[in-house]
Amino acid sequence: MPYRLTVNGRVHTVDADPDTPLLWVLRDELQLTGTKFGCGIGACGACTVQLDGAAVRSCSLPVSAAQGRAIRTIDAEPSRELAALQAAWERLNVPQCGYCQSGQLMNAAALLAATPRPTDAQIDAAMAGNLCRCGTYQRIRAGIHDAAQALAGGAPAGGDA
Repeated sequence: MPYRLTVNGRVHTVDADPDTPLLWVLRDELQLTGTKFGCGIGACGACTVQLDGAAVRSCSLPVSAAQGRAIRTIDAEPSRELAALQAAWERLNVPQCGYCQSGQLMNAAALLAATPRPTDAQIDAAMAGNLCRCGTYQRIRAGIHDAAQALAGGAPAGGDA
């Protein structure tokens, strides 16, 4: 069945079964491979994209549920929040292996868009579904705080986390 999807600001028509996970349409049909496959059941967060600005797990979202909505992946031109997060990730040396980071970044960008100055508790709650096998959770939290400070016009904290 054909679906019209708006992905990263561009309209695409794809032919897929209604139950096909959005992840596979993004990766296999549209060649947007920045979004990663992790668990296939929406539990790890590696496949996180934004749907109308909210973080969602693309491995468990059927393509039929995405039609007519704005889909944003890590492959897009960075939003203001995502650019600040990417700079903070680099400054603080957040990633270790990096596999989960596209999902971490997309989730964190959605958090900062909705909550510009999140508390530790808000960060922990928002990011709880994104797993990092390397255990860089403290650096991820520090990176989110750093990006929030930069977005608010303050100098980022920088340094080691």
